[in-house]
Amino acid sequence: MHQVIDWLRTVPLWQAALVFLAKNALVLVLAVALGEWLVRRHAHRRVAPEALPLQREEWVLATVCVVLNSVVTFAGLLLWREGLIRFRLDSGPGVLVDVLVLVGVMDLGMYLLHRTAHLPLLYGWLHAPHHRYERARPLTLFVLSPLEVLGFGALWLAVCVAYESSWAGMLLYLVFNTLWGLLGHLGVEPFPDAWVRWPVLRAVATTTFHARHHLDLAHHYGFYTVVWDRLFGTLAPDYEVSFARSQVVPPEPLAPPQPDLPGSGV
Repeated sequence: MHQVIDWLRTVPLWQAALVFLAKNALVLVLAVALGEWLVRRHAHRRVAPEALPLQREEWVLATVCVVLNSVVTFAGLLLWREGLIRFRLDSGPGVLVDVLVLVGVMDLGMYLLHRTAHLPLLYGWLHAPHHRYERARPLTLFVLSPLEVLGFGALWLAVCVAYESSWAGMLLYLVFNTLWGLLGHLGVEPFPDAWVRWPVLRAVATTTFHARHHLDLAHHYGFYTVVWDRLFGTLAPDYEVSFARSQVVPPEPLAPPQPDLPGSGV
């Protein structure tokens, strides 16, 4: 670990940029490969209609996402070199605490950003590109507008500045974030039917949960849990009843909903 830190401290910035780009490209390749394997393995438990033939725009937006994720990583390196981001090198129970803190804070932050992105004034140019693909596939995780990628990246960097996590906690969170984002875009449900009946686990977001959002823009803005959707009234009333059941594509393109943000008085 100390060798990695020494490398981060002394590596020329152009070399760091290339390494970060290669790392984020590898993340995309591995995530999509894992996702396609899960889709085939659980094909009998489809919760969303099969994706349409791959479009050129999907690859373009995914490529831009990889580049911008690399920019966010590079910005994190600069903030660390300036002392604004700090991390610990300890291991043990503290790492688990860090993961729980990062997941909890990011889950709330991304819920609020996601719900804000669905406001009519922002939806068309900020979040609509992602929802052009209501028949999600693993690659859809990376099919985002550039501003949305930078928005979520800025949230992550802000959390890193505000909270001094362990190195291991940050790494585990990033792995978890990618895996859970991937699960949300499989279109098939890998979790057992009893998932939504088990205490604690029923609060964890599932593929069904996010697949429903791609077909019903008025519900399910959370990422890792359904906690904030329950609290703010955006959980579909029939979510648990319809868990692991195939959803239907709306006959007409969905218009962007007009939700009121928490605290708006509604």
